Amino acid sequence: MHEFTPQTAEGKVLWHFSMSLDGFVAGPNHSMDWMEGLSDTPGIIDPYIDTLGAVLGGRDGYDMYGDTKPYGMWDGPVFVLTHHPEDATPSPNITFLSCDVAEALRIAVKAANGKNVEVHSASIGQQLLQLGLIDEIDLHIAPVLLGDGIRLYDNPGGSPIRLRAMLQDDPLAELNVRYRPIR
Repeated sequence: MHEFTPQTAEGKVLWHFSMSLDGFVAGPNHSMDWMEGLSDTPGIIDPYIDTLGAVLGGRDGYDMYGDTKPYGMWDGPVFVLTHHPEDATPSPNITFLSCDVAEALRIAVKAANGKNVEVHSASIGQQLLQLGLIDEIDLHIAPVLLGDGIRLYDNPGGSPIRLRAMLQDDPLAELNVRYRPIR
């Protein structure tokens, strides 16, 4: 496997999440407390901040966490897609959109001005993936099993979506990880 390769600003649409080993990006009710005590790969955050042009998220996550900035220190356009923008708590950092996901993405891409758009919503990411509008899925797999919560991708009865690994010598090889339970 290759060493860590920093993210680049290429106007990509990234579906970007930390994820539990069993495929959850949030716990029940969008809880993120499972991430407490985890550490980031050294040097991984700054390239995301430097290449980020806009964020597209969903209403459930917004209602849970408000106008919390991605990465804490990044300051740029954040769009929240919602069916009910009229009852959203206004925020100077957030633009609420009520349109289809493709139009929301078009708005975010324009605002990103050539930098990357990060999709921070499982359901929006799933819809964009089905439409062929996701350029990369960028995951940070956390050493934890949640067993319940919000899955990254949930499509019962749907066809598999084949992916090509970006950071391996063989892009079609399985990714091998090895963990031990902490006792």
